[in-house]
Amino acid sequence: MIATSQQRVLVTGGAGYIGSVLVGELLAAGYAVRVLDILRFGGQGMLCHLGRENFEFIHADLCRERELDRALSGVHHVVHLAAIVGDPACAADPATAKSVNRDAAQTLLGKALENGIERFVFASTCSNYGKMPDPNGYVNEDSELRPVSLYAELKVEFEKTLLEFSYPNFVPIVLRFATAYGLSPRPRFDLTVNEFTRELCLGRSLDIYGKQFWRPYAHVADISRACVMAIKAPRETVAGEAFNIGDTHENYQKDTLVKMILEQLPGAMELVSYVEKDEDPRDYRVRFDKAKDRLGYQGLRRVVDGIRETIFAIRSGMIANPDNKLYRNC
Repeated sequence: MIATSQQRVLVTGGAGYIGSVLVGELLAAGYAVRVLDILRFGGQGMLCHLGRENFEFIHADLCRERELDRALSGVHHVVHLAAIVGDPACAADPATAKSVNRDAAQTLLGKALENGIERFVFASTCSNYGKMPDPNGYVNEDSELRPVSLYAELKVEFEKTLLEFSYPNFVPIVLRFATAYGLSPRPRFDLTVNEFTRELCLGRSLDIYGKQFWRPYAHVADISRACVMAIKAPRETVAGEAFNIGDTHENYQKDTLVKMILEQLPGAMELVSYVEKDEDPRDYRVRFDKAKDRLGYQGLRRVVDGIRETIFAIRSGMIANPDNKLYRNC
């Protein structure tokens, strides 16, 4: 049962890598939470919430309109995570990527407006920046968006659609996440930090392509906290705005990431080899001052924390089979 006085948040894709952490954060913050998920990668991340007083789960496809009406009934806010996530997954099935990431998202937005949803938080990506013009500089929310993959193109397209709306009681918010890492109830080992750590922890050889290219990184728990902060922030602070979510000090080149892992696994140095690559369509170093100044957001965990927890989870047997295909999006 859900208390009628509580605000209810619909989390699409709530059983996924980020969503399964976010649900716990929202419940802890006092919100009632309803999850809509097709369970493409299983529902283990939801098991710990079953039976909790303010938790609901709907096993349904985002692409089915009538399911959206049911999911949005009595909801105050939406955090839209559901998507075909990542460049490889979208490239492998472009038709499904367009159907989910563009068409279904637009339908969800229309239904949200019809149902009087107050805040619509959209999970976007720093991949939208593509390759920064100045290799020695940074990009921020005012920088040109230069998507170089279908995944990023669809994110940029929906961002523009969402931020065009200026309904009096509707607050659209875009969060551009840095590359995520760290453990989640639904683990992922196709993300750079997690994958590199797994391979070296298991004693496997690791080829690094383009060690000099930049990416920003953020722990999945910090990304989830940012979503809650976007719901709580004053309307005038967030309405119609995009925020990069991460930490300016957590921009790293791949070479630096590997060195950080080797500090925890010194015996794995001989397993690493570097493959020269002078061109990469994505190379971006990002500033995150806006989220810090307006939301009070600051990452509480660092990449080294994610490396340590992943090593422990594998070595202790907490994750018995880190090669499980459910731990990859493609």
